Amino acid sequence: MKFIRIIAKLLVIIGALNWGLVGLFHYDVIADMFGAMSMTATTIYVLIGLSGLFKLVCFCRRCCGGGGGCGKCGCSNCRCGSSCRKD
Repeated sequence: MKFIRIIAKLLVIIGALNWGLVGLFHYDVIADMFGAMSMTATTIYVLIGLSGLFKLVCFCRRCCGGGGGCGKCGCSNCRCGSSCRKD
């Protein structure tokens, strides 16, 4: 599982850097390297998207742990620490 987390983190970083370059300079590194919307580029985009979802789920599980809490993140058992409201 640690290997999957490392790969997901790397793909999220690559995706973030790529989107930063697209936003700032209109330069898509992935499309430039593998061809615009080629099968390889499309696969990389999908893997980056899936990695983002995986990291989001990991974040939500770590923050919320499953049931009851502060309400800021929509869960009922938040373990956010200092960011939680004391109701």
